[in-house]
Amino acid sequence: MEAATFPSATSRMLTLKSRSNSSSLFPIPSASYSLHFLRSKPAGEALKFETSRSFSVRASASGDGVVTLLDYGAGNVRSVRNAIRYLGFNIKDVQTPEDIMNARRLIFPGVGAFAAAMDVLNRRGMAEALCSYIEQDRPFLGICLGLQLLFESSEENGPVKGLGLIPGIVGRFDSSKGYNVPHIGWNALQITEDSDILDDIGNRHVYFVHSYRAMPSDDNKDWISSTCNYGDKFIASVKRGNVHAVQFHPEKSGAVGLSILRRFLYPNNELTKKPVQGKASKLAKRVIACLDVRTNDKGDLVVTKGDQYDVREHTEDNEVRNLGKPVELAGQYYKDGADEVSFLNITGFRDFPLGDLPMLQVLRYTSENVFVPLTVGGGIRDFTDGNGRYYSSLEVASEYFRSGADKISIGSDAVYAAEEFLKTGEKTGKSSLEQISRVYGNQAVVVSIDPRRVYVKDPDTVKFKTIPVRYPGPNGEKYAWYQCTVNGGREGRPIGAYELAKAIEELGAGEILLNCIDCDGQGKGFDIDLVKLISDAVSIPVIASSGAGAAEHFSEVFNQTNASAALAAGIFHRKEVSIQSVKEHLSEAGIEVRI
Repeated sequence: MEAATFPSATSRMLTLKSRSNSSSLFPIPSASYSLHFLRSKPAGEALKFETSRSFSVRASASGDGVVTLLDYGAGNVRSVRNAIRYLGFNIKDVQTPEDIMNARRLIFPGVGAFAAAMDVLNRRGMAEALCSYIEQDRPFLGICLGLQLLFESSEENGPVKGLGLIPGIVGRFDSSKGYNVPHIGWNALQITEDSDILDDIGNRHVYFVHSYRAMPSDDNKDWISSTCNYGDKFIASVKRGNVHAVQFHPEKSGAVGLSILRRFLYPNNELTKKPVQGKASKLAKRVIACLDVRTNDKGDLVVTKGDQYDVREHTEDNEVRNLGKPVELAGQYYKDGADEVSFLNITGFRDFPLGDLPMLQVLRYTSENVFVPLTVGGGIRDFTDGNGRYYSSLEVASEYFRSGADKISIGSDAVYAAEEFLKTGEKTGKSSLEQISRVYGNQAVVVSIDPRRVYVKDPDTVKFKTIPVRYPGPNGEKYAWYQCTVNGGREGRPIGAYELAKAIEELGAGEILLNCIDCDGQGKGFDIDLVKLISDAVSIPVIASSGAGAAEHFSEVFNQTNASAALAAGIFHRKEVSIQSVKEHLSEAGIEVRI
C-alpha cells in the first residue's frame, strides 16, 4: 500500500501544552457558536498545509490493544465504545492534543451539528492536531460527522469552515425532490474501489442518519471509496492510505458494521471467511421493535403492552401486564433482525427523569450487545426537582444519549410547544424540541404523536384538517380529524395530528412516531388513513405505529402510504408474529428490507 500524499503549503506553528487534568468528555457547546478558526484562505482556494514541526510523534505507551477515541461530548458515543470493547480493544480518551499525536489508531465518532463540533475542536486545539495526524497517514477512522468535518466547509448553520483536508462543501439533502430529510435508515453502498474495511459488506445494508452530505466531484474523486444513492449520489466513505471515514454508522449497522470496525482495527489480519451476499439496492423499509417499559406493582422494571393505552390485566388483581425483561427482549429482537429498538418509558419517574436509574441502566446494558439504533422516550422535558433545582430538557436528553440512546422521543412537551408556535407564529428556541435538535441535530429527535379519531359529518364544522375515512363512524360519519392527546392519551388537546406534524417539523423534529389510540392493541392493522395523511404532509420520515397484528399489515402500510418504517410491540412480545417472518413477507412482496 502506498503512503497517502497530502497537499503542501506554508508552514503553521502550534505549540501543544499538556492538560493532564482535563476531562475526557468535552462540555457540550453553547447554542451561540462563536467560531474561531485557526486557518484562513481566500474564497475558492483549497486549503493546503504541511505538518507543524512543533508536533512530536512518539510511540504510544498504551500498546497495540488500545484505541484512542476522540469524544467531544455530543451524542451517543457509548455504542462506539461498546463495539470497540466487543472487538477486544481497550479505549484511551483524548484529553489533550498530544493524545491525538500519540495515538496508534484514532477513531473520531462525530455526532451532532457541524458548527458545534468545529467550535470545540478549535477551542481545544484539537483541529490542528487532528489535521497533522491525518497528514502523516496514521490509522484514522471518522464516523458520520467525523467524515463531514474533513471537508472544506458545511452549509449547516453556515457556511462554517471545516478541517479542509478534502475538497468539497457539505450541503443539505434536497427534500424538494420527494425524499425525506433526514436520510434515516438502512441503505446500500456502491463501492468504487478496494477499500479494505468495506470488503465484508457483500451487498448488504448499512445504517445512515444524517441531513447533510458531501457530493462527489473531480476534485475529491481520488478520496472516494463508496457512494450511496438517496435522491442524488453522495459520498458514503473515503479512503486514502491509512485514513478512512464513513458517513454511515458501523457501530449501528449490526454484524456488517462490526466487520467494518474489525477490518480497521485488525488491518493485517487475513480474514478468509467469504462475506454473506445480500440484495441491498436502495433504502430499506425499517421494521422496529418497541418496548413499553414501566415498573410493575412489585417495583420490578418490565416490558408491558397496552390495549388502547391500558396496560393492566383485566383480572381481579388488575396487575400490570408483564411481557418480559427489557434488556433480554431487546437483545433477542436484535438477533431476530430488528432494524431499531425503541424504549418508551411509561413508568413513574416523570417528575424526576434523571433519577430514573433503572431506565438509564437498561440503556447502558442494552447498548453493550445491541448494535442497531436505540430510541428512548418518556419524561424528556424541562423540570425542577423537589429541592428547587432546575434541569433543562437538554440536560435530561444528554444523560440518555450518554447512556446509550441514539435518538430521543418527545411526546407531550412537543404538543405544548407546537400549540404555542401556532398561536404566536414565532420560535422561542426554548422548547425541548428546539434545544435538543439545535445541539444534537434534528436526526436525533423523534416526536411521538398520540392522536384519537374524532368523527364528523361535515368537515366544515371543525377548524382542523379532516379527511374522508374508509370506514364510517358509529353514526355513519364519513369524515374524521385526529385529535392529539398528552399524558399517555388521557387528555385531549385543541390541535390536530396534521397541524401538530407540520408545526413540529418547523420546530426541528427529525422523525415522527405516529401512534393511534383507536388502533392500539387491536391487531387489525395500522390506521392507513392517518398514516397517509401525515406521511404525505411532511418531508421528515414517519414511523407507523399501533395496530399491527399480522405480517400483511406491514406490507399494507408500506404499499399504501409513504411511511419509512413500521413499529410493533405486542405481536413480537407474545411471539404471535416474528420479525423474521415480517421481513420475509415484505421481501416476497417486493418491498426492500434489510435481511
